[in-house]
Amino acid sequence: MARPLNVLIAALSIAVAALISGGGSSESIILACLAGALITVAANAINDYFDIEIDRINKPHRPLVIGMISRQTALVVASGAALTGLLCSFLLSRVNGMMAAGAVVSLYFYSARLKGTVLLGNLLVSLFTGLAFLFGSAAVGRFKAGLPPAIFAFLMHLGREIIKDMQDVPGDRQQLAATLPVRYGMLPAKVIATLVFIVLIITTWLPYHWHWYGKWYFALVVAGIYPILFYSVCSLWHRSDEKNLGRISGLLKADMVVGLLAIFLGKWQ
Repeated sequence: MARPLNVLIAALSIAVAALISGGGSSESIILACLAGALITVAANAINDYFDIEIDRINKPHRPLVIGMISRQTALVVASGAALTGLLCSFLLSRVNGMMAAGAVVSLYFYSARLKGTVLLGNLLVSLFTGLAFLFGSAAVGRFKAGLPPAIFAFLMHLGREIIKDMQDVPGDRQQLAATLPVRYGMLPAKVIATLVFIVLIITTWLPYHWHWYGKWYFALVVAGIYPILFYSVCSLWHRSDEKNLGRISGLLKADMVVGLLAIFLGKWQ
């Protein structure tokens, strides 16, 4: 239910943002990563709590659906992880605490009310994945340094969230969730996802062009990010069945680790 890969990516994002920002202590960075990991656990658990009926169709292997744990247990896990994550955040700084509080409240309303909306839920989730980088840079007192990777993360997640909505159309349609592909069809969803990835390609080139990040950053982006984005777009237009969309979504998630490495090496080479 916690989705360990999501938790790991959140913690790594915060760590990379803190490290490239400079300053701060190792204790602050560890505490920031712990806070981000716990809030991610809470977000995943509360999402499963509210999405159980949709998951019976789209994700029948989820722990709540198969009865491995109860909805009440999921709610306890979500509440405990959120409160502990908030405590860690306020121990870091008031800025981190306020960011974490805003994220927790917003992600709750996303799962409860906004997930089945046209793009609004996608935008909110993408904003808070980008927020991880700002959270990490704020933890060491260098808030602005996390802005470029936050923009990259926002765009990558936005494109992936639209693809996930395309994958989840059967369950979303049955539960009357008015996501972009449910309401307007697959074609507009494909077009918007493609445009988002084109903007991401342009945006990830700019820090190298402006000499913010160095040659290792650009080498990894060219070798490990651009091919995956090109392949994902081509595959998306070639096949839009549920299995292929799930494969593209998983590939994009794994590729986020390459992006984190590119940012880290590009700043510190």
